[in-house]
Amino acid sequence: MDVIIPILVGVGGLVIGLIVGYFYRRNIAESKIGRAEDSVKKLIDEAQKRAEVIKKETVLEAQEEVHKLRSEFDKESRERRNEITKIEKRLVQREELLDKKLDSIEQKEEQVNRKTKEIAKAKEDLANVHAQQLEQLEHISGMTIDEAKGLLLEKVEHEARHDMAVMLRDIEQKAKDEADKKARNILSLAIQKCAADHVAESTVSVVNLPNDEMKGRIIGREGRNIRTLETATGIDLIIDDTPEAVILSGFDPVRREVARIALEKLIVDGRIHPARIEEMVHKAQKEVDTQIREAGEQAVFDVGIHSLHPELVRLLGRLKYRTSYGQNVLKHSIEVAHLASLMAAEIGANAKFAKRAGLLHDIGKAVDHEVEGPHIQIGADLAKKYKENADIINAIAAHHGDVEPKTVEAVLVQAADAVSAARPGARRESLENYIKRLENLEEIANSFAGVDKSYAIQAGREVRIIVKPDEIDDAGTTLLARDIVKKIEAELDYPGQIKVNVIRETRTTDYAK
Repeated sequence: MDVIIPILVGVGGLVIGLIVGYFYRRNIAESKIGRAEDSVKKLIDEAQKRAEVIKKETVLEAQEEVHKLRSEFDKESRERRNEITKIEKRLVQREELLDKKLDSIEQKEEQVNRKTKEIAKAKEDLANVHAQQLEQLEHISGMTIDEAKGLLLEKVEHEARHDMAVMLRDIEQKAKDEADKKARNILSLAIQKCAADHVAESTVSVVNLPNDEMKGRIIGREGRNIRTLETATGIDLIIDDTPEAVILSGFDPVRREVARIALEKLIVDGRIHPARIEEMVHKAQKEVDTQIREAGEQAVFDVGIHSLHPELVRLLGRLKYRTSYGQNVLKHSIEVAHLASLMAAEIGANAKFAKRAGLLHDIGKAVDHEVEGPHIQIGADLAKKYKENADIINAIAAHHGDVEPKTVEAVLVQAADAVSAARPGARRESLENYIKRLENLEEIANSFAGVDKSYAIQAGREVRIIVKPDEIDDAGTTLLARDIVKKIEAELDYPGQIKVNVIRETRTTDYAK
């Protein structure tokens, strides 16, 4: 019991404290709420006042902006109206100008139409007058219009050909003078430095006999000795009335040389019978093979060419027994090599290349008796077979003009070949071919209109042509010479070059009485 009372007292006190605290806090809160309400009212009043001020300011600014925009709009509108007014004035002015121009154009059209009619009438009148004049001209001249045109064209063509001939003659003469001077200098230096053997060899071999009795021994009983010799060598023996001589004739110069050496050995030995003939022919073949190899090596050494294929060296040696128009082909090849090299050195070209091409240019002639085809193609094929340079092959194929030369050295080989073949005494041909070539030259010259006479002179190296002065003028001689040269080049084969000399002479004769 004692304990409960204090508890109750404590609880009561607590409740009383809580009630007192509640009412105290309530009063404090109410006072704070009152003060807050007053503050809020003040803030609201101030905000309202501030809003009124802002509203008034905004309205004023808006009114100012509207006034400003209205002023700008009015100003722009006035400017636009002024511009439109100006444009309208210009349009009005242009319309007036266009109207004036249209009126002017209409007037001009009328004038043009009137003048067109006048021109058409004038053309008609002119055509009538022209037709009348043509009729009168035809009547007076006795020629039709086509005949007159033909005469006029012929005259114009004649004048044009005359002018062309004069110009061509001047240009050719100038170029020829310059080229001849330079070429003459180069060739003279090359020929001066090249001392080649100019002896022409025969195409047949002659073996001298100690007496005519030897002819019978060579023929043998029933001709067995001569048959054996001809069979072993492939050469024909001609035994005729020529005293103390036997002629060897054959297509292959190497076989002819073998036969000559074998026959000379048999004559010296004195024992002539089939077995001995075969033995001597065999020895002669070995000797000729040795001579061929030595001749090729000597030629290569003389020219100064190295690294040449041994088979090409052997083929060069075979050229020792080959002749062309009586000219020894090996000596000719060496001469061409020297000339081409010297000319190449003079003009700054490759002298070694020119020398090699010059030495090999006629290599095809070494086997042209055994292989079908021209020696140019055979030589090019041989050079290709033994791995020669492509430019060397071109120089060989082009040295007679059958193929277009690709290098300067190939052209020099052509020139050197022509110089070596064309110099006096280098080559000779049969009397029949010589006379035929002279006749062909004169026939070609006489085939042209206006030619009076023609003469082939200088052993066929010049043809002299005399023209009719009343048919060909001075300028026409230039064209005639050029046409004759082209025809000679197209139809004839000849060594070297042929000079065409056209002569026109006018003589006037009168008598004093």
